[in-house]
Amino acid sequence: MKKYFYDLHIHSCLSPCGDDDSTPASIAGMGAVTKLDVMALTDHNTARNCPAFFEACRFYGIVPIAGMELTTSEDIHTVCLFRNLEEAMSFNDYIDTCRIKIKNKTEIFGNQLIMNSNDEITGTDEYLLPPATSVSIEEISSIVKKYSGICYPAHIDRESNGIIAVLGTFPEHLDFKAAEMRDKNKLDEYKKKYPALDKKQFVFSSDAHHLWDINEAVNCFELECEEDEQSVIDAIFNKLEQVI
Repeated sequence: MKKYFYDLHIHSCLSPCGDDDSTPASIAGMGAVTKLDVMALTDHNTARNCPAFFEACRFYGIVPIAGMELTTSEDIHTVCLFRNLEEAMSFNDYIDTCRIKIKNKTEIFGNQLIMNSNDEITGTDEYLLPPATSVSIEEISSIVKKYSGICYPAHIDRESNGIIAVLGTFPEHLDFKAAEMRDKNKLDEYKKKYPALDKKQFVFSSDAHHLWDINEAVNCFELECEEDEQSVIDAIFNKLEQVI
């Protein structure tokens, strides 16, 4: 068994709430500084900075995972992760048809910058990314599975856009095998209060919007697998899909 230190919830400069300095290359570089082994880029309702992120991570020897923080129709944030970049970009194209196209006001919400791995701006998204999509919390998991992905509720211990904050509980019937928390110290409290969490896998990630928010090498998966990129990704997904 080997420990793989991770942060699976990071925003780049493509998220309007993300810092402009959080370019894909800078995020990967910070991961190298903090000695992370695995990182996922999860911008709001888009994966368009993931190609550059993959190139940058590979330069630093970090295993990259393509992801997205999707906002459901109920305004609940969910982390969507994919086994490969191609499926993530196909999911991106699908979600683009589910977005509400409201023009972004950069002076109010911030820039939405699409970058290459050399820190060069290659485009922008003119429509505001974070608003709710037409995809419901009831259906998001099954949709993500069609794209070889896994989905789980984000920051369930946060008051804004967390599933518990929005719905008042963690419904037992929803098809999520994992959940994300920001504060590991609250785990026992939440499991006691919400019985549906007792059988979930838990991910502890930063939801970083600035480079300095990215996790240190604290949280890890203990995996027994080959050390190539795809084997590590597959092992993480297999772990997150396990029923406890």
